[in-house]
Amino acid sequence: MKIPVTTIRLPTRPAREYESRFDREQSLLKMLAIPITSVAIASMITALPIFTEEPLLPPLGLLMFLSWRLMRPGLLPVWSGVPFGLMDDLFSGQPFGSAGLLWSLAMLFIEIIDARAIWRDHIQDWLIAAIVIAAVLLGGLWIAGMAHAAPGPAVLIPQIILSILLYPLAVRICARLDSWRLAT
Repeated sequence: MKIPVTTIRLPTRPAREYESRFDREQSLLKMLAIPITSVAIASMITALPIFTEEPLLPPLGLLMFLSWRLMRPGLLPVWSGVPFGLMDDLFSGQPFGSAGLLWSLAMLFIEIIDARAIWRDHIQDWLIAAIVIAAVLLGGLWIAGMAHAAPGPAVLIPQIILSILLYPLAVRICARLDSWRLAT
């Protein structure tokens, strides 16, 4: 007994339950919220009760801010140093407005370097971050010294060294967050 070809039915594929990931629109909220919240959470970490005689905890908010700015140059606008710095002042205990001023000057410094440099690699970014970290910490000490007697700048050497050494870790965290931000 022969079965006619027209009566044979091949199993059909089930319909797709997911959409294609190619040429899709990304969530603007997620693309902007991840850098903002990562800098905010890093700034809040300085409010943890860690007691030392000298400033030792690196400015994690500044490290994340510099990491995002140097890794993705067009992501944060130049004026973003003001709100991020003011938020960092709320948690760090510095005079209000000092980090807003210093982070804005850091952004302007990085913009000048971006205008003059054709390309940068990781070592140059690390050098730029080291200069900015040292300048911001010393500027914060100077601004705090205007309000009350501050110790000499030698007290900041361990914090500056630790901050410079932790910068690649902050870049690595930002790179992971950035790949997650762009993937979803």
